[in-house]
Amino acid sequence: MREQHKKILVVDDEENTRIALTRLLIREGHEVQTASNGFEALQRLKTSPAELIITDLNMPEMNGLTFLKELNREYPYSNVIMITAFGEVESYLNALNLGAFEYLNKPIRLEELRKVMGKIFSVSPDERSVCI
Repeated sequence: MREQHKKILVVDDEENTRIALTRLLIREGHEVQTASNGFEALQRLKTSPAELIITDLNMPEMNGLTFLKELNREYPYSNVIMITAFGEVESYLNALNLGAFEYLNKPIRLEELRKVMGKIFSVSPDERSVCI
């Protein structure tokens, strides 16, 4: 049985991606917030916790890797999925070394996202990381 009602933050500068992921995740039963960049996401996390953060790699102002570094400073046990339309081995390795749980290429396939989220949420609620 699939777990429901996770709090997820989607961070992407592309509005269409934010809307598509939000709709998909809401249909899956999750509570979704969005941010258009890393700065906005960090501010949102100060007032609203998230059990999972899905963030784009290539964003203006603060790219996904810089956002991940900042996230690690303030919320070191965050569950993060990095997404990108420009997958490269170097950025993949950097994201994983900075603590991203997984790195997915756009367009995001629902089954692939479900599989990764299932792995993240398979730990008991007491062990699960929440950005507070």
